[in-house]
Amino acid sequence: MSDIAKEKLAALMLEFPKPAGVILGYGTAGFRSRADILPWIMIRIGILASLRSKVKQACIGSMITASHNPEHDNGVKLIDPHGEMLDQSWEIFANNLSSLDDNVNTLWEYLETLMTQLDVQLHDNATIAIAYDTRQSSPLLSSIVRRAAEIFDANIMDFGLLTTPQLHYAVRCYNDDGLYGHYTEAGYFDKICTAFRSLIEMTPNAKRSESLAVDAANGIGAQKLVFVNQQLPGLLHLEIFNNGTQGHLNEKCGADYVKVYQKAPHGLPLTKYSKYCSIDGDADRLVYFFIDQNQQFRMLDGDRFSVLFVTFLANKLKDAKLLDQVQMGVIQTAYANGSSTDYIQNTLKVPVACVPTGVKYLHHKALDYDIGIYFEANGHGTILFSDNVKSKVKAAAEDQNRTETERLAANQLQAFINIINETVGDAIADLLGTEAILSVMNLSIEGCLKDRTMIQTTDAERRCIAPAHLQDCIDELVSKYASGRSFVRPSGTEDIVRVYAEAATQAQADQLADEVRKVVEELSK
Repeated sequence: MSDIAKEKLAALMLEFPKPAGVILGYGTAGFRSRADILPWIMIRIGILASLRSKVKQACIGSMITASHNPEHDNGVKLIDPHGEMLDQSWEIFANNLSSLDDNVNTLWEYLETLMTQLDVQLHDNATIAIAYDTRQSSPLLSSIVRRAAEIFDANIMDFGLLTTPQLHYAVRCYNDDGLYGHYTEAGYFDKICTAFRSLIEMTPNAKRSESLAVDAANGIGAQKLVFVNQQLPGLLHLEIFNNGTQGHLNEKCGADYVKVYQKAPHGLPLTKYSKYCSIDGDADRLVYFFIDQNQQFRMLDGDRFSVLFVTFLANKLKDAKLLDQVQMGVIQTAYANGSSTDYIQNTLKVPVACVPTGVKYLHHKALDYDIGIYFEANGHGTILFSDNVKSKVKAAAEDQNRTETERLAANQLQAFINIINETVGDAIADLLGTEAILSVMNLSIEGCLKDRTMIQTTDAERRCIAPAHLQDCIDELVSKYASGRSFVRPSGTEDIVRVYAEAATQAQADQLADEVRKVVEELSK
């Protein structure tokens, strides 16, 4: 290995020494800590990215972000060639580099051994794509990654300010020669916004989207959502709040705050809009919410996105006469809402797989299906579409022997597939996907939380079989009233659930009906 390279590495380590006693671990979020103690680890990550690129003979991404963490934190994570997270087998190399003493000879000896093990050379080709979020510490940390990678002869593509999902997308596009899209930021927006416009315009009587108030967490997403507004005039209007001009990143705002505290973020007017959403600091999480007629906070989180997206896809696959040709599955963790699992399995008849907590497990399992849908409860998630299902949808859209309804549904599916960022959870793409579904299916955000089809009945609509335990609760309430009787059923014509109640007096019947109504609302959340 080159003495010159070793000298450059020694100088960089001297400039950014490792603090005494500090060891960082590489996990799902990469390396993450307070920004002021991170410079030294950026040297290691720049080297590791270069080695990974040499081994894969492909571009590797390096994203500087700490996502939903406070502004004083930062972090870095690597992106593999298809836009996925760094292969788990390489985490041990990252952790080995982190644990080594801050001595250039020790580090150099380890790198020589590692390069021999990996069968790569110092001067083999390498390409690293670097981007970062809006944290003040990000440009410095990014520059250290660049300098370290260049010591190992890496070519650097500096994307500057991007959301995390945008860099994942760019890495995949660059490595597949543009088959998935163009790797620039302009290419990203052109793909998802063109697909959104196409889906809305091809759909007869599509509901025009109402203004959506967006809490951008004072992060990078605020800047990027401006491009969405510019590309979709007349089709979508986003009012962007917590846009970074005042307030601090992720402080009392953002998707994580809204999900954890179950309340609206600071900085939003709560009387002007019918729906709201929050993204997080690097725009890979999304939650929707609204204030209902009783002034109660209501939220659409990751579990609800799974239900909404699988409902839309199942309906369109059915309309296109493709449902029986496609294997669709939803992937959840043990933290998923049990009612959502029950509804997806028993009402929508779509299988649900449960995996350990962590995006890497969800994403990997989703690859087992033609359409794999995964969302964590925190609003991070996406949909994976196999080449098989894309080919079937494309063929159906072009088949002139099919009915107009079938071809329309296939074209709608094609457009929707292009809205979704399959590489990783993407708040901007998922926002467009959600708005498209609401428009095409003529739904309100409140309607998503009050899906009448969650109520399933048997015995001539006199007994409930879903949601779980609803009938037991009704039976218990009825037992308290003389001559009591009550049943519920979904309306066949309206998006409502009908409650029927009898009792010895009108007052008791009204009281029983109200108590049953409350139980239905609680168990149908």
